Amino acid sequence: MAARAIWKGVIRVGKTELPVKLYSAVQDRSIHFRLLHRKDKEPVKQQMVNPESGDPVEYKKTKKAFPLGRGRLLMLDEEDLQKLEPEESRDIAITRFVDPEQIDHRWYERAYYLGPDGDTANYFAAAAALAQKKKHGVARWVMRKKEYVGALVEEKGYLMLIVLRYANELIDADVLRAPEGRPLQKREIQMAEQLIAALEDRFDPSSYQDAYRERVMELINAKAKGKKPKVAKFTRRKPAGDELTGALEASLASLKKGAWIARRN
Repeated sequence: MAARAIWKGVIRVGKTELPVKLYSAVQDRSIHFRLLHRKDKEPVKQQMVNPESGDPVEYKKTKKAFPLGRGRLLMLDEEDLQKLEPEESRDIAITRFVDPEQIDHRWYERAYYLGPDGDTANYFAAAAALAQKKKHGVARWVMRKKEYVGALVEEKGYLMLIVLRYANELIDADVLRAPEGRPLQKREIQMAEQLIAALEDRFDPSSYQDAYRERVMELINAKAKGKKPKVAKFTRRKPAGDELTGALEASLASLKKGAWIARRN
């Protein structure tokens, strides 16, 4: 099935314009259930209710408030909030080009593909230029009444736009407790390096599947065909720690042997 564009925009670098279409690069594969009334099997729905009376409350009869702490709430008017919304635009403004290393993995949130919207020659030229220069473009744009900042990157000859988190959303590692006790010894670091080397391999994403989802879908498909499902008890996967046991023992033996030789000399 062909990908379906979810938004259209124009990449702007100075006075240069490049029309593009936005496609989702990821999809939600979670299983979603409908809730039914146990007795008559009719779908049920969630409602907002007045906690005092228990009566249902329509959304249009609600009002937004911001908690100020200590039980205090600041009432806000919808009209005032609408005035603060960013102005609608199709522009994807590239503000600068940076080295990819300057944007670490903590910043990335969601990825989109950008496809050409008519001008294919300039589109692929832009992707090739990004690849050759090994740069990422920093972009700003407004989509569906929300302002975004992102990274314009090249991926296998195509352009991608990756939504970035804002600086105040990141938690710096400095908040973690500093290590206590004695400094690490050289032999401890060597052992850790040997453990890493024992499992060093290429990353194959196809080998990591959502086992729970697969089991649920097997159950659903069986029941849909009128078959009696075979529900096997969940078996815990062998933890990575067990795979490291052999490497750990070998590392310890190697270190002990090295220490014994050193004492003899």
